Amino acid sequence: MSLVMRGFYLVRIVFMAVVAYSASLIEPIAGPVWLNVLLGLAVGLLIVVAETRLRDAAVPNILGALLGFGIGLLISRTLGEALFWADASSPKVRFLHSLIVYIPPYLGTVFGARKGEWLEPAKFVSLFRDARPQRRYRILDTSVIIDGRVADIVETGFLDGTLVVPQFVLKELQFVADSSDPLKRNRGRRGLDVLHRIQKMSGVEVIISDVDFPQIKEVDLKLIELARMMLGRIVTNDFNLNKVAQLRGVEVLNINELSNGLKPVVLPGEVMHVFILKEGKEYNQGVAYLDDGTMVVVDNARSRIGRNLDIVVTSVLQTTAGRMIFGRHAETASASETAGKIESRPEDTGRRPRPAAQG
Repeated sequence: MSLVMRGFYLVRIVFMAVVAYSASLIEPIAGPVWLNVLLGLAVGLLIVVAETRLRDAAVPNILGALLGFGIGLLISRTLGEALFWADASSPKVRFLHSLIVYIPPYLGTVFGARKGEWLEPAKFVSLFRDARPQRRYRILDTSVIIDGRVADIVETGFLDGTLVVPQFVLKELQFVADSSDPLKRNRGRRGLDVLHRIQKMSGVEVIISDVDFPQIKEVDLKLIELARMMLGRIVTNDFNLNKVAQLRGVEVLNINELSNGLKPVVLPGEVMHVFILKEGKEYNQGVAYLDDGTMVVVDNARSRIGRNLDIVVTSVLQTTAGRMIFGRHAETASASETAGKIESRPEDTGRRPRPAAQG
């Protein structure tokens, strides 16, 4: 038995002895001293048993029981004072008063002990929160609306939550759509068509926010402040906005990063079938593009422009602008390997080996 356990047992024995001694002095029962001592020992033992049972109880449950007991006492006192008009000499009234004294503290103690976990800070704060599911706002940037891919992502269900289009983004789109430059005008009109398409999708909630920040001139900074206010995320494909928002602690959903993450993995040595579209910058190079826009640079493919070609991947380069794949013509690669094997063989002169000289 450890020293700490011995100390606990000693404290309990001393406590029971003190209670028994107090009972012998006060004499709550009319009778011999030994009977009052037994009463004191019984009360002390009952308290020690209760203490051992409470040792494994959680602290929030104990606090809940004490709080419930105190509230029960207040209720008992209030009810007792409210019955001042009753005849105290009647046995029925005295019995009712005794029930009022016992029942509320008992019920408060039991209920407080069972619901004590609600005194934990996290659950206590949740009492004052809205129990309804919280909205998740996704704030669309001008660049991602003009890009158009966001409509396909929303339609497939990968972009959940409530889509928010700020009024200042709409004004910027309108300004681009009214531009005198035909290219900008077409991009702006395409962005407006994309928004119209998203609004017509079933199950998609789109909000036009009138919140503005007149003291801020840049649209990107307005988007960041709006995301802070609404506790939402910015949907964009603007590299600079992505970095600035992250520096200011605003979460961003970047469409370009999603696109790069969905591109198929290509390893050196794999064979690909591509269409050589144009010549490359270096001598005798050809350039092809995959369906996702990835550039493929092929050596010794300049003469194959305008034709389909099987190539062998030699390396993959990942940059901030995207991914580039380098390869070479599969037939050329096979021919090179075959030539290398032939060169590595010893030359065949057509002569037979001489027999060994006999002694």
